[in-house]
Formats: sequence, C-alpha cells, structure tokens
Amino acid sequence: MAGKRYSRELRERAVALVFEQVEHYSSQWEAICSVAAKVGVSGETLRKWVRQAEVDAGARPGTSSEESAELRRLRRENAELRRANEILKAASAFFARELDPRPPRS
Repeated sequence: MAGKRYSRELRERAVALVFEQVEHYSSQWEAICSVAAKVGVSGETLRKWVRQAEVDAGARPGTSSEESAELRRLRRENAELRRANEILKAASAFFARELDPRPPRS
C-alpha cells in the first residue's frame, strides 16, 4: 500500500491510543503494534506518526511538522522565483539584441 494516505483524524486517534495504552505494555513498540493492528495500519507507519507527534510536542529533537511544511513552501517559492528570474534574463537579452543599433555580425 505504498503512498496510501490516511485521514488526519485516524492518525491523531491512533497516536493518542498509543500514548494512552503504553503503560499496559512492556514497551512502546508493543503498544504501537497492538494499536496498529486495531486501526488497520502497519506498525512502522504508526511508529513514524508517534515519533513525529513526540517531535511536535517537543519531547524529542527533530524538525516539527510546521517547520517541515514551511521549508517545503519556501523551497517551492524559491524554485518559482528562480524560474521567473531565468525568464526575465532571457527576455532582457532578447530585447537588448532587438534594440541594439549595431547591425548583426555575419
């Protein structure tokens, strides 16, 4: 199921269940596997969601979801500005040649 998207509600509920149930298991991984089977996701997928929730809460070092979204937005904007800059450079060169009073060299 590569690329399958889960709803935000499902992700939030599954992560909350892990945090609620973790004390009933000998490890967080056991809690993750148990909850993952109940909600119909893989254990690894749920583990990633839990780790990201811990980062977002400040309990674990890493890049928060907000920071990641902002970085993606800025990268897209940067790429768009680079494309626009290249177009403007090409247009500038074109019009400079058109307006040059010297005859073209043969």
